[in-house]
Amino acid sequence: MATLDIAMPLALFFVSTVALLLNERTEGKLKTTFEEREFGVRDVVLLVLMIVVVVSVIAYISLLDPGKIFQNVMLIVFVFAYSVLLFIFSYLFSGIKRRKAQLLSFGFGFASLLAGAISLLEPFADGLVYFRTLAFFGLAAFSFSTMLFEARKSEVQERWYLAIQPPALFVLLFVFFNVVYDGTPVWYPILLDVFALTFAVLIVLYLGSLFTWKTVLIFASLLTIVDIILVLVTGSMVVAAQQFTGLGLPVLVYLPNVPLITAPQGILSFFGFLPRGLGLGDFFFAGILALQTFKRFGKQA
Repeated sequence: MATLDIAMPLALFFVSTVALLLNERTEGKLKTTFEEREFGVRDVVLLVLMIVVVVSVIAYISLLDPGKIFQNVMLIVFVFAYSVLLFIFSYLFSGIKRRKAQLLSFGFGFASLLAGAISLLEPFADGLVYFRTLAFFGLAAFSFSTMLFEARKSEVQERWYLAIQPPALFVLLFVFFNVVYDGTPVWYPILLDVFALTFAVLIVLYLGSLFTWKTVLIFASLLTIVDIILVLVTGSMVVAAQQFTGLGLPVLVYLPNVPLITAPQGILSFFGFLPRGLGLGDFFFAGILALQTFKRFGKQA
């Protein structure tokens, strides 16, 4: 039965709007990093073909891999890719004033302390409690020590020790609250959504600067055709999405259906309510269309 939902469209609008607002500050830096390069028609076609190949391979091998060896490899690859993306963005924009750098380090240190304290409570007080608390308290100590180091630093430049904190916190949270416990109320749905929405914005900013109005129209047309084939004809996209969902990777955003609907027993719920899920590819698709429309026609459009 079809139902009205306003939560996910609002999330899509939120990500696109945040990307538009941040793009004015990040585009110049990213273009310099990419040496003013932009996607050509051939690059866009190759990108779409690569998406088809990756999705099809993931779907096919997942069905043939009862030992889940491939799923574990896929988990490592995607966690590494997310960590690198977080580090690149953090490093590119880590050349901020001393006070802001100290506040960011304090925030990551406090978050690590909080995660370490939660690790001491049930149901996490198990045989891994020492490793878990040591990892989070170690990251907290590192973050707080960088605040003291900043007090003696005079020049403003990129800081590796500031850029490493976001990916380190992500990896620790993912490993100790998702992988070890096969997903927990701590990871799903709150942290999963936080990181998924963060990556959605970062991907739009990171790749959006490489598109032009012409190439984004070609990309949108090709991706729509490919999406229809992979979802409705071959079903590869559905199988791949199920694999990502089972691994707890932040590749989908989950929100409760609004108006709220009580979830039936035995299915995945959002604190007892029926959830809706949308992949990061859809957020990226909407984001780059909004970004290029903004560049082409201005704020009014």
